[in-house]
Amino acid sequence: MSALHEKAGISPPEMISGKGVDKIHDSRKKQPTSKELIEGILNGNITSLSRAITLVESTNVSHLEKANEVVNACLPHANKSIRIGITGVPGVGKSTFIEAFGKYLTGLGKKVAVLAVDPSSTISHGSILGDKTRMEELVKDQNAYIRPSASGETLGGVARKTRETITLCEACGFDTIIIETVGVGQSETAVHSMVDFFLLLKIAGAGDELQGIKRGIMEMADAIVINKADGDNVRKSKLAKVEFGRALHLFPAKKSGWIPTSSTCSSITREGISEVWETINKYVGQTQSNNYFYNKRKDQNQYWMLETINEQLKTNFFNHPEIEKLLEVNKKAVQNDEISPFAAAQLLLEKYFK
Repeated sequence: MSALHEKAGISPPEMISGKGVDKIHDSRKKQPTSKELIEGILNGNITSLSRAITLVESTNVSHLEKANEVVNACLPHANKSIRIGITGVPGVGKSTFIEAFGKYLTGLGKKVAVLAVDPSSTISHGSILGDKTRMEELVKDQNAYIRPSASGETLGGVARKTRETITLCEACGFDTIIIETVGVGQSETAVHSMVDFFLLLKIAGAGDELQGIKRGIMEMADAIVINKADGDNVRKSKLAKVEFGRALHLFPAKKSGWIPTSSTCSSITREGISEVWETINKYVGQTQSNNYFYNKRKDQNQYWMLETINEQLKTNFFNHPEIEKLLEVNKKAVQNDEISPFAAAQLLLEKYFK
């Protein structure tokens, strides 16, 4: 027998306690009841709020009933906040602005919920959901809550989820709801139909001063704020403010009686942030006095009822077992020019409604 023989020795100690791991697994398996979630939300518990939002966002059919129960119980405690929509092209400084604006509001004693709508990739169907990483200070604020959510495949889907999330946040005691969207698609149309005040962020020197005359998103804006008005950009920002101010006068008067404003701000030096809040307060005061504020919310509720019906019909149609089989057959027939797309659609719809 060789003298160079190594003894087995002792096994290395466990890095993590096995009992601790089992305890975490058990706590994760245990799902709170809808009653527990409702109580938690009404008591201002952020964990309960996050769990309820996850239920609302879930596409699992079994979660829908529980989510509806929670939302309906929270409805009587909602509608007590100001809802602000913020949009702008990528790189305009939305996250930085929201952090500066949010910190200013929490400094005034407000409770701020930021709902960031992240566009989902049409190729990978994924979404980064990285807004929290760019709002380092606001994330740590006790009076702020940031929730990024993926837009998913359909706009109606994101809109419905965000709409219900607003209700849950309001019931949890948040009095200022900020909804952020990327102004590159149709998402701002959906966001506009669920907020009280719509803010459009712009930057000077990006060649889009004359784009102000473009219809669509400009018509939705209640205020235009030129961000990054600091350093060498101050003069350009002031010029852009004048240009946008002129452009706003070209649009027809709004039903609310409000005349949209243009201003400048810097999210880094915090200049102009308080003026944005003053503008929003003026708008709310004016629209509440002429009842436009309340009428708009009633119209929005009606609009979302119809949108939810559309969304549900679409989901039911594509999940119908017979339609699923026929759909594949008709897809191939349409690809091979054996039947027109319209005739194929008509066949499927007739089958569904029989």
